[in-house]
Amino acid sequence: MRIAVLDNDRSQAELICQVLTSAGHICHSFQTAKDVLAQLRKDSYDMLILDWQVVDLGGAEVLRRAREKLPDNAPVLFLTTSSGEDDIVAGLTAGADDYMIKPLRRSEMVARVQALLRRAYPAQNGAESLQFGQYVFETRPGRLLMDGIVLDVTHKEFYLALLFFRNIGRPLSRAYIHEAVWIRETVVPSRTMDTHVSRVRNKLQLKPENGFRLVPVYSYGYRLEKLGA
Repeated sequence: MRIAVLDNDRSQAELICQVLTSAGHICHSFQTAKDVLAQLRKDSYDMLILDWQVVDLGGAEVLRRAREKLPDNAPVLFLTTSSGEDDIVAGLTAGADDYMIKPLRRSEMVARVQALLRRAYPAQNGAESLQFGQYVFETRPGRLLMDGIVLDVTHKEFYLALLFFRNIGRPLSRAYIHEAVWIRETVVPSRTMDTHVSRVRNKLQLKPENGFRLVPVYSYGYRLEKLGA
């Protein structure tokens, strides 16, 4: 999953990202509220971890603005140096899903993040078979069926299609798609991604008569829409 971390302390933010990357996530760190909010406007993230005492904007205000950009189900974990009940209640009341008190314990952080993500994204939890209407994704062999017929898709096309179906209705930025599908490739030409998306659209027949539509989102990325829902 793709996680944004906001902490004024660069070394703390980088340490958090190191821990979460080791746990299999993609993590981007930010030192100011201005920077993370600007990034949320143009990019996709599954979760936000924020320092409640961020200096350039209060934690509650950062959370309020971030919620406008994050997916509705995206969990938010806030970090605080205070163990006082009032501060913790304030963060949870403002809309955060959980909290941790600094100094952080690595294993606990990973466990809390994993728990929040499991609740927020149940379709991402490693099931061997996932069905979306007439489409069935068998994740262990990497096989995709439509109406019971196996489709001829490449490894990347399979995981690109699965990414879209796991995020139906949600705009996904190009950077998000890149990091999720082209994991080890640092540079992916825009045309390469567009070609793969076009192949997925055609091979899966993602058109209105089949109940789905895969559309570009201008200057952002792509979104799979379920029609008639």
